Amino acid sequence: MIEREGQGVIDRPLFTVEPWCIREPELRLDRLAQTESVFALSNGHVGMRGNLDEGEPHGMPGTYLNSFYEQRPLPHAETAYGYPEQGQTVINVTNGKVIRLLVDDEPFDVRYGRVHHHERNLDMRAGTLTRHVEWTSPADKTVKVTSVRMVSLTQRAVAAICYEVEPVDEAVRIVAQSELVANEALPGGAKDPRASAILESPLVGEEHVANGTKVLLLHRTRQSGLRMAAGMSHDIQGPESTTIDTESSKDVGRLTVATRLEPGQKLRIVKYIAYGWSSQRSRPALHDQVVGALAGARRTGWGGLLSEQRDYLDEFWEGADVEVDGDAEIQQAVRFSMFHVLQAGARAERRMIPAKGLTGPGYDGHAFWDTETFVLPVLTYTSPGAAADALAWRHMTLPLACERAVQLGLEGATFPWRTIRGQECSGYWPAGTAAFHINADISDAVLRYLDATEDVQFEREIGLDILVQTARLWRSLGHHDVGGVFRIDGVTGPDEYSAVVDNNVYTNLMARRNLQEAAEMAMRHPDVADRLGVDAEEAASWRDAAAAMLIPYDERLGVHPQSESFTHHARWDFAATKPDHYPLLLNYPYFDLYRKQVVKQADLVLALHLCGEAFTEEEKVRNFAYYEGLTVRDSSLSAQTQAVVAAEVGQLELAHDYLGETALVDLHDLNRNTRDGLHIASMAGAWSGLVAGFGGMRAGGGQLRFAPRLPGGISRLAFRMRYRGSRIKVTVTSDSAAYELMDGPGIKLWHHGELFTLGDEPVELPIEQIPARPAPTQPTGREPAPRRIDPHGR
Repeated sequence: MIEREGQGVIDRPLFTVEPWCIREPELRLDRLAQTESVFALSNGHVGMRGNLDEGEPHGMPGTYLNSFYEQRPLPHAETAYGYPEQGQTVINVTNGKVIRLLVDDEPFDVRYGRVHHHERNLDMRAGTLTRHVEWTSPADKTVKVTSVRMVSLTQRAVAAICYEVEPVDEAVRIVAQSELVANEALPGGAKDPRASAILESPLVGEEHVANGTKVLLLHRTRQSGLRMAAGMSHDIQGPESTTIDTESSKDVGRLTVATRLEPGQKLRIVKYIAYGWSSQRSRPALHDQVVGALAGARRTGWGGLLSEQRDYLDEFWEGADVEVDGDAEIQQAVRFSMFHVLQAGARAERRMIPAKGLTGPGYDGHAFWDTETFVLPVLTYTSPGAAADALAWRHMTLPLACERAVQLGLEGATFPWRTIRGQECSGYWPAGTAAFHINADISDAVLRYLDATEDVQFEREIGLDILVQTARLWRSLGHHDVGGVFRIDGVTGPDEYSAVVDNNVYTNLMARRNLQEAAEMAMRHPDVADRLGVDAEEAASWRDAAAAMLIPYDERLGVHPQSESFTHHARWDFAATKPDHYPLLLNYPYFDLYRKQVVKQADLVLALHLCGEAFTEEEKVRNFAYYEGLTVRDSSLSAQTQAVVAAEVGQLELAHDYLGETALVDLHDLNRNTRDGLHIASMAGAWSGLVAGFGGMRAGGGQLRFAPRLPGGISRLAFRMRYRGSRIKVTVTSDSAAYELMDGPGIKLWHHGELFTLGDEPVELPIEQIPARPAPTQPTGREPAPRRIDPHGR
């Protein structure tokens, strides 16, 4: 079946709820762009949106190569010193997904004829997207089409499609056209500043070759000067009378297969696709690289690629799976989320993990602080090699960050707020340049990775360099006042509705850790520190700044102000704010937001999670309740942090509600912008909400701690993770938690403050119930949707 706009489909679920797959039982033309994002396949190097095989209809075509971009001017209403002049935008590269089909000369198009059955299925264990269609043409010819698509997690440059056509009840003439298409026409952009800046025809053809069943196209970008190559090769099975032709031009390569199929016969096309790009390598080198990748894929074969994909994912899930009993939607969503987080970083290999992964052009394809703060915790404890690669990319951009610091009159490194290749691309300085906390976020991700892996080589070659340069930034950005207190003034914290403030608590706490750990790491590796020019005096100045760091506190209210003087501002009038005026940034001037107590996303509450040791239990309870009443969650990043901290302070049902919001953001298209790509960091929050929230997992200083408790709507939670060479499984019920060492050395763990050793035998420990506390209130109309209804109406 096929549904069209205006038939009331919005209120019906798009997908069935199943534990290991995302299945769309009927095609919704009005939701194509959303499903293209959901069904996107990637390995962190190559990304393909889930467009229909025949290319049309589409919501937004999209094939992406990590860090392959075009430059564009970055205009400013008023120029000023330090503003970036060039932007970077991810571009839709050569599309290798297209296989057009003609049935007795009628183009196969789901908008015409009759669709009897249409189903797509994303299998998170196989790593494939499967499509089944039964269609009758306007000329009354019926065929079945089955396609299986994959982007290889083992052969980094390769994607592949198995495409099969068979007649249903009578013979048909079949023509299939497998294509490479560059410079596809794209839909127009939106006024929403979060959407992509779309560039038309960014690729200039340099070479095209057609030979046998193989076609190659080579292009370069007009402004950024990057070069890419795309190639396709085919294995074809059909009747003896089948004919094959190939042709190419600068923007199109085509293989045409023509045959006649009798009932019981089938045409089978296996299409191997390969990509390569470089800013330095020559055209012949890229040509040969793609030819080589295709040769390797064909040698492996379709069955071999499927087998490799399944083996890779089996190994991943063995150390990463999360099981949820009692909430089937969350069970599906957490695996979907982890699958896409893995796809975003698995083979990025010293390139960035963008906010949308490689699923769409939203945010121009940029990476933000989202990666280090929300995505890398998932990868650090489930696929640590991918986390190391993402941090190695930051290290590769460190020289550019040091140049940016000099431009801003600072020492050390100033990492960009948003970027593709390391240059600052933020056109709005209060939420960009002033958000210096990204430097501590990156350092914190380094520390988290090192704590989880004990990777001494990484610490010496990458970690210390990043920590030294960011510590130098904080020491030059802040100052000791006349009372000796260390202040960091004029910055923007995670909450972008409070910009250019003094002494943001989250920023100061994260900077304090950055300074302390940089000094300690320099002592551990004096030879590396000497090479970086760190002497005893400089390290001492970092310790002094950390020890004297100002952490504001409001004695009157008994809470920490998000930043100095924040709690003295007028509160936003939430009762007078219309529901359709969210997000506020699209309906009110920033000036009005900046001078009110209103929080876009968790800021002080994020400090409660990431810097929990800085707060007492009672401070956490009071702070969480206070900021619940101010936080409107106009950012998809917020709900996961609120879920984690709500669970920690005993608000388990509220935590469950926030977990649903972060986990279902794209499956339910909660923000109505999934068409632009998935919210990778928010999806990572499904894991954080379950593992850090209901599992109470915290790690640091070589200690792995758990404080598990479940809400009423979840009867059992089990998760697996990796830490210091050990793979462990934790199973939580309402009454107890069982810990199992799956492989690796024995390990000391903490359970609700009790230290124990986990060895060959599982350990089960009781969970004490905690007294209920009054539930905090949210701004009017901004309560999260409830996950569980009880007799009292919740």
